[in-house]
Amino acid sequence: MKVVIQRVSRAAVSIGGVTRGQIGQGFLVLFGAAKDDTDDDLDYIVRKVTGLRVFEDAEGKMNLSLKDVNGELLVISQFTLFADTKKGNRPGFGAAGLPGPSKELYLRFIRRCRELGFTTAEGEFGADMDVSLVNQGPVTIIIDSRCR
Repeated sequence: MKVVIQRVSRAAVSIGGVTRGQIGQGFLVLFGAAKDDTDDDLDYIVRKVTGLRVFEDAEGKMNLSLKDVNGELLVISQFTLFADTKKGNRPGFGAAGLPGPSKELYLRFIRRCRELGFTTAEGEFGADMDVSLVNQGPVTIIIDSRCR
């Protein structure tokens, strides 16, 4: 499982020109599931995303978590996080999870974040989406559940 987290002052997702979800300060999370991801991978990613301390404290140091700043989440499914570009110029996506299991993991990730008390907006799994954001910092973090 891979996520790309961007610290944002605001972010939104629209489908066909209609806003599907939007947030203020928090994280835009691009979420990708691999073929062989497990509950352990999901637990790890939830824990890392919700506990990540990258918001500035009173001294300007990245020391505060999403909870500390009452931050929100916007979660977007993105299988292209598993692009393999080793051969040629057209990426392969053989490591990406199949749509059914990947969608279930995506929805479970969102549900778990909400259960932890975070306001969580979402895109639509598999849809063609337009995502807009203001990356604050900029701060962009990549987390891979296989790299622990």
